[in-house]
Amino acid sequence: MDTAADAADATGKKIGEMVDDTKERVSDKVDELQADAAVKKAEAERDAVHAKNEHKENMRED
Repeated sequence: MDTAADAADATGKKIGEMVDDTKERVSDKVDELQADAAVKKAEAERDAVHAKNEHKENMRED
């Protein structure tokens, strides 16, 4: 009887660890995707400012 209880307890702990690991992996992936999105947004803003400044410079030369 004790062996069955110990096995059930070990199985429960293992499942709990798997769930925690999965939640952590999902959280890490979300963080990664958010960081990638922030980089893309910053790059787009940089490119827009560069284009705007280039256009202004061209207007000054004319």
